[in-house]
Amino acid sequence: MSLSAILTEAYNFFRNHIRQLAALTVPILFLQVGIQMWLGMEINSADLENPQFGVPHMLAMMVLLLVFSLLIAALTLFMEVRSHGHEPSTGILLKTSLSFVPPLLLAGVFSGLAILAPVMLFAAFGPIWLVGLVISIYIFARLAYVNFMVVVERLTPLEAIKGSFKFSGPIAFKTLLVLMLYIPLSLIGGTLSSLAQSVGFPLVLVVEVLVAFFGLFVNVALFRLYMVSRPSIDEQV
Repeated sequence: MSLSAILTEAYNFFRNHIRQLAALTVPILFLQVGIQMWLGMEINSADLENPQFGVPHMLAMMVLLLVFSLLIAALTLFMEVRSHGHEPSTGILLKTSLSFVPPLLLAGVFSGLAILAPVMLFAAFGPIWLVGLVISIYIFARLAYVNFMVVVERLTPLEAIKGSFKFSGPIAFKTLLVLMLYIPLSLIGGTLSSLAQSVGFPLVLVVEVLVAFFGLFVNVALFRLYMVSRPSIDEQV
């Protein structure tokens, strides 16, 4: 299936289920974005020569990771059950999603380390840090399906990482193109947030949540690419 067809189907899914998606994800996004904004303000106000981050900041980071894992679990589970024609309630989805939070959290940590490692290692060699950045972006594309492997395939974190890397080989370029949708979304979000700054924190929070919500379209597109690619991959295994 062509990338344009995948994006069209993802758009139709997002549009047709926008109310359910909002009911499921927006409350989580408010918590996630709120924590991110608080951490951002704390970092901006910190003394650069003697930064001090205490227990509240560490707890906030841990909660942020848990909330993000819950968001991904709920979204992925919703897409999975809807792809099979089921219509579970938001409450059931959230309750079921809780069991996926620990493995998604571990998978996210391991994947994040694998993605950041090249750019951090090459940064020690001056200008060639760009080589590390390219490698990191490539690894990011190859590990884009880890969350789906955990929730849909019910794999362990390490199995999901291996599975995503193997699965994404034939569709790495398409995956990268889908992930590039984050660039215009980030630019639009940054512009809107800057405009909202003059009004105050509440509006900035709402804008950031809205941008994050529409940014979930990228996950929907990746899931569609994942679903249509599964049969061809399974035949090769």
